[in-house]
Amino acid sequence: MITVFRARSRQPSLVTALVVVIVLALAFLLGQRASPFWLELMGVTAGGVLLLTRPMLGILALVPIALVVPLEIGTGTEVKLNLASLLVPALLVAWLLNMARRQQVRVAPSLANRPLTLFLAAGLLSLLIGIATWDPAVPRNPNFTLVQLAQWAIFALSAGAFWLSANLVKDETWLRRLTWAFLLVAGSVALLRLLPGAGMLVGRFTTVAFIRAPLWTLLTALTAGQLLFHTDLRHPARLFLALVLAACLAYAFFEQREAASNWVGIGAALGVLAWLRFPRLRWLVVIAIVVLVLIGILFPAVYDFAGGDVEWASSGGSRLTLIERVVEVTMRNPITGLGPAAYRPYANMKPLPYLGAYWVAPLISSHNNYVDLFAHVGLFGLGLFFWFCFSVVRLAMRLRLRYTTGFAAGYLNGVLAAGAGALAIMMLADWI
Repeated sequence: MITVFRARSRQPSLVTALVVVIVLALAFLLGQRASPFWLELMGVTAGGVLLLTRPMLGILALVPIALVVPLEIGTGTEVKLNLASLLVPALLVAWLLNMARRQQVRVAPSLANRPLTLFLAAGLLSLLIGIATWDPAVPRNPNFTLVQLAQWAIFALSAGAFWLSANLVKDETWLRRLTWAFLLVAGSVALLRLLPGAGMLVGRFTTVAFIRAPLWTLLTALTAGQLLFHTDLRHPARLFLALVLAACLAYAFFEQREAASNWVGIGAALGVLAWLRFPRLRWLVVIAIVVLVLIGILFPAVYDFAGGDVEWASSGGSRLTLIERVVEVTMRNPITGLGPAAYRPYANMKPLPYLGAYWVAPLISSHNNYVDLFAHVGLFGLGLFFWFCFSVVRLAMRLRLRYTTGFAAGYLNGVLAAGAGALAIMMLADWI
């Protein structure tokens, strides 16, 4: 027994000595061949080891990387990759390797797992059917299958991020850290933007996320969710969140009023939060909306706020024309669609007339993500997407009965409202 104990006590010393020898050997060898490549390789290796041992740190790192690290990597095409899009697959690989190492390959049970898995499978099925039934009259580049796989990878990585959070964030402590990391980073940038002359400075160290509506919708929803449902929130935190919410409203309804996605997403999120927080006022709100519609005030007021006839002539009408073209070509196979990224070659085949203009070589984009999904994966995939959304809402409504106060209630209701806002702005071409 004593011999065994001594042998075990020597193991840490032996491991430490081995690590020291390896580090010194690598330092000597790399010192002889110093170059940026070897430095980057060492950084990637160290990062990989860290992700394998502490994957939650990688999840937490996604927040600043996605928001304030405006570094993009060229791919030789028009598409560039940011670090967040590279970190997500790295985290997925680390998560799978960890499960294999522990011989516990399993996914946290959820109502959303089945429709999300089937949606990804439907995307691949649509890709294969689209290739098999491709119209020979439509030009197809030799590397177009790679483009289609990249489009499908957007769906896959989004699903992967969803599963990562569901399986790695296992307690409220880490969820709180992750949420507040986002609120502090994104909220601080939102406040900094209000300072005179700070716009150009902010643009230098922030990513494209800050000019897209989904970020502002999520920031507003999480902020308002904590303010409305987290009754024990401390005064400094409450003041900070109130200022952030004011900054979001100023950005959406005044500074970027012409971009309807901002105030539509934020308005939808705040409407859902008010509906959830003040159930006694629901019928009064419904009656007020019905009255405003009947007397002809609501729709004209929203139409004028959105820019009226000028905005419709410059953007609204053209969007309908683009949607009509995409739907027209997708009717070639409405069940499974044309395949990921496939509708543009079809839609660009003939000129597009609009209000006296004649686009001889149009570059068609539907500017509506429900129409995009219909074109990518057809009615079958679109139905699976709605099933996934319904499953998430159903799960959230169940959890609302369990978490009625505190941070968890604020987070749950905030994310539910953010989802509603995201579904709303998908009508205006901003992905969920």
